[in-house]
Amino acid sequence: MSWILASPIIIPFATAVFAFLFRASPLGRWLSVAGTAALLLASAILMVEVLDQGVIAAQMGQWAAPFGITLVADLLSALMVVITGITGLAVAVYALGDIDTGKERLGYHALFQVLLAGVCGAFLTGDIFNLYVWFEVMLISSFGLLVLGGKKEQLDGGIKYVTLNLISTILFLAGVGLLYGLTGTLNMADLHGAVQQVENQGLLLVIAVMFIVAFGVKAALFPLFFWLPASYHTPAFSVSAIFAGLLTKVGVYALIRTFTLIFTTDVAYTHTILLWIAGFTMVTGVLGAAAMNDMRRILSFHIVSQIGYMILGLALYTPLAIVGAVFYLVHHIIVKANLFLVAGVAERIAGSTDLDRIGGLYRYAPFLGFLFLIPAFSLAGFPPLSGFWAKYVLVKASLDIGNYLIAGVALAVGLLTIYSMTKIWGYAFWKPHPTGVEPRLSRLSGHDRAALLIPIASLAALTCVIGFFPEPFVQFAERSAAQLLDPTAYVAAVLGEADAGPGAAALAMLEDGQ
Repeated sequence: MSWILASPIIIPFATAVFAFLFRASPLGRWLSVAGTAALLLASAILMVEVLDQGVIAAQMGQWAAPFGITLVADLLSALMVVITGITGLAVAVYALGDIDTGKERLGYHALFQVLLAGVCGAFLTGDIFNLYVWFEVMLISSFGLLVLGGKKEQLDGGIKYVTLNLISTILFLAGVGLLYGLTGTLNMADLHGAVQQVENQGLLLVIAVMFIVAFGVKAALFPLFFWLPASYHTPAFSVSAIFAGLLTKVGVYALIRTFTLIFTTDVAYTHTILLWIAGFTMVTGVLGAAAMNDMRRILSFHIVSQIGYMILGLALYTPLAIVGAVFYLVHHIIVKANLFLVAGVAERIAGSTDLDRIGGLYRYAPFLGFLFLIPAFSLAGFPPLSGFWAKYVLVKASLDIGNYLIAGVALAVGLLTIYSMTKIWGYAFWKPHPTGVEPRLSRLSGHDRAALLIPIASLAALTCVIGFFPEPFVQFAERSAAQLLDPTAYVAAVLGEADAGPGAAALAMLEDGQ
């Protein structure tokens, strides 16, 4: 299984090398598209294997777990790699009409591919230290993409972005060191049993909180989210879209993985913290969006708000709530990336994303208006689109355990999300352009128009498919949630023993002199 698990990481890295070599040639952009299509194909093969065989794992260099580098895929990680391939391909095609030759010569396509490799690595790693390594790969490549072009606002946003993320990295590494000192292992499957036998449970809870803060920065949770709306509106729209779709979701994935597999010794304490954080994240994010008057700033704050819903599913920690978190992850990646892509086309034909400076888009570009309404209504939770089912599951999970307050917060935030999407529609699409200049899609060349609209239409269609036919996606989320809540198969696939106890694999190998 080694090549199946490694290929979603190897393919983007290899593509990055060739894209950089041909960065001054039009061939570079097409190599990026081809490499991303190959990533999607590799991720689909991985998903087929996981569906057929269950959790699969491979030890790199033939070093057996827990000493070697482990790659492992269960339903959730395989799903996240597939969604990475889908989103990456959509953005790679969109970049054909969005990224100018100057940014291509600076290495946009190579940085984009390295970012995809880092994301896939984070989803597939089975080792907590290697999760840090993949975070750093993402940080370096994303910072390069963020400041590509060297505008003042990009540099300002990039400094805020990298500074807080470096603080998060230091905290993450400190937590990793303490965790290793307590358990003697960093393999996540081995940690599942090892933490159960830790005598100093108080210190373990401190480490758990350190991980909440470290991953919370990556996921843009309250109160550590301010770097996101300060930076996501500054780069090219292709960059904003891939950031919005994937980067914060890696932080959410890390929280879900570690707080269902490792930090489960005192769920009442850790997940109550997560519940409060989820509530405040939803509220502050949506209030920030309501106060903004620029499309990308509004959408950036809504990333924060919607992350709160995903963490809500983890915090409630019931089977239905975890189903909601997984479903929400998939829905939000597609919808949020698509909304940023729509904003990019709106800016190209209307001249700005400032709502006071644009208008008339529906009259002169009705198809774009239709493509905006699908992800916008889905984000707001209109039935029968994907966002409705995601929010319905989470609200029902809250009501099932009698937590009426958080259910009310989730519903209220949904109403305020409707307000923000209606605001964008009213100002950008419905009212006349304030300068009287007619925004026209015909101002784009035929090549650019196809490159920009095909990915938007494809992601909108996928949103409709999930919304109109939710049953198979919900069933998949149920199977994923079952694996998360009962990690026996995960531990067995990695360690080779279903009943491996705390550090048992490491101890057995040491006794055998390996």
